[in-house]
Amino acid sequence: MHSLQLEDLQEKFSTQFRPWQRSFQFWVRAADIYTGYKVCQFRVNFVKDDKKQEAMWERQHELAADKLYSMCSELGGFFLKAAQILGKPDLAPAAWVRRLVTLCDRAPATSSDVIQLVLEKEFGRSVGEIFERFDVYPLGSASIAQVHRARLRGGKSDVAVKVQHPGVQDLMMTDIRNLQAFAFYLQKTDIKFDLFSITKEMEKQIGYEFDFLREAEAMQRIQHFLHVNNKKVPVLVPSVMRDMVTRRVLVMEYIDGIPILNLGDEIAKRGINPGGKIAAAAKQ
Repeated sequence: MHSLQLEDLQEKFSTQFRPWQRSFQFWVRAADIYTGYKVCQFRVNFVKDDKKQEAMWERQHELAADKLYSMCSELGGFFLKAAQILGKPDLAPAAWVRRLVTLCDRAPATSSDVIQLVLEKEFGRSVGEIFERFDVYPLGSASIAQVHRARLRGGKSDVAVKVQHPGVQDLMMTDIRNLQAFAFYLQKTDIKFDLFSITKEMEKQIGYEFDFLREAEAMQRIQHFLHVNNKKVPVLVPSVMRDMVTRRVLVMEYIDGIPILNLGDEIAKRGINPGGKIAAAAKQ
């Protein structure tokens, strides 16, 4: 019954976001952003002052950043992953980075009922049989999966349960193919750079992220490497619960910590001098 319910939900999800609907939404928004830059490029030609030109481009970047943020947050799927990639200082204008970086762990969450159906299908047991406690609200939700805090039956410490959003892989493949078509157009018209090959590599790498068995193996290899090669391990890698991993679910040790993006706020909250040695060490 649970398997059928999950398949019904996945079908509903796929119907709600048919490829042609998502493609239409993407192209309308992409065309709007692209046109904004072309208009700015045209207007800049009539301005001689370098500082005024720079201010015009900065304003255009800010307008585009707001539109990109809306597109990524509302469409979700691959566009949230793209926001994570673009939200890095070396890859995009500063205005884009400031706006997009906030999307890294704030993707819309899948409802707890659906998440529990995924767990029951993957493990063949009810959530009550597997977990002594399972928090309804996720710790965080990203483009591919979300994480819940829980405690296994008979366990003495909490675990983090990473569960893939149902239907998200098909959704993201539709998105990335639209982006590839747009990249191909840009490199033929405006940008003398092989953007298409970059998007093809992104498609390959993101494809790996849907396989949590592969992720669990990588976590264990990194953990082993760090222990073997360091007297004092500089990075903690959560231990994987080996019999609690499937392609779509990954149960691991829960480690309490501070998100790297919240470091500045945490330093201020603790009354640490932001220009002092402790803050410098933390930032390092």
